[in-house]
Amino acid sequence: MTKARVVSLSELGSADVIQLIDKELSAPGKGEVQIRQTAVGFNFIDVYQRSGVYPLEMPTGLGHEAAGVVEAVGEGVTNLKVGDRVVYMNAGIGAYASVRNVSAEKVVPLPSNVSDEVAAAVFFKAMTAQYLVQKTYKVKAGDVVLVHAAAGGVGQILAGWAKALGAFVVGTVGSQAKVAAAKEAGCDVVVDYSKPNWVEEVIKATGGKKANVVYDSVAKDTFLGSLECAAPFATVALFGAASGPAPEIQPEILNKKGCLFLTRPSVFPHNATSALLQENARAVFDAIAKGYVKVQIGAKFPLEQAAEAHRAAESRKVSGAIVMIP
Repeated sequence: MTKARVVSLSELGSADVIQLIDKELSAPGKGEVQIRQTAVGFNFIDVYQRSGVYPLEMPTGLGHEAAGVVEAVGEGVTNLKVGDRVVYMNAGIGAYASVRNVSAEKVVPLPSNVSDEVAAAVFFKAMTAQYLVQKTYKVKAGDVVLVHAAAGGVGQILAGWAKALGAFVVGTVGSQAKVAAAKEAGCDVVVDYSKPNWVEEVIKATGGKKANVVYDSVAKDTFLGSLECAAPFATVALFGAASGPAPEIQPEILNKKGCLFLTRPSVFPHNATSALLQENARAVFDAIAKGYVKVQIGAKFPLEQAAEAHRAAESRKVSGAIVMIP
């Protein structure tokens, strides 16, 4: 048995419900590996799940991604060995932990040019950006791309990746304080969506040329404006709801706005099999190596301060990724 420190919730609610407990961890089972985690990633979905926006059965852990070192392998595992540096996402909720057993099929070996902290900070987010720019809408040179929440963890990666592919990137942010981070990430122009005329500012910034694709992770505060910013036959990808659920619309609106394509994608179906996960991870690591994906770690917290990490994220005061260190 191995001692582990893990975050556990017995109820849903504010960050105050987050508790850190000690538990005994058994040896990895068939098809599993045991990982001594060196860095744990934070994603805004963690807040949705903790607060009950996406309800979980109690009791529960939190977290979807972490990086670390394989300490033991279970029966039948041949693709990984003790000492391998690895990263994972979507291995079941519970990544907020010092040690964890996960299915080997959910684990990806880390290349030497990617540190553990960078991997934990970027993997989930970069895998999200990967399907958005390569599958939901294949960004190409000359496209106008609108990225909401461009100073956030996913937003910065999306903006930089789209820019590297030759797009003209307009980013939006929720406050003037985040403009610099969005520009540094790769946005050609940054607009504050908290201002009432933000849609006009976006269209003005492109010289009247609306966006070929709109990546919207904000939803409630931006969705109707996103439809206004989209060019005829454009794709509007609603992949998050940081400000709350998007308003309901009648499908006919999509016709009136120019025969728009509206989709609500998610990272999990895009990585539903081990083969897809490995393929998409290679694309992410390739983008990192090429400099398409740059990582800004906005804040680090000890795992014991997971509640503080959540409060910092919810306050919208952190630009870039948040990482927790067990």
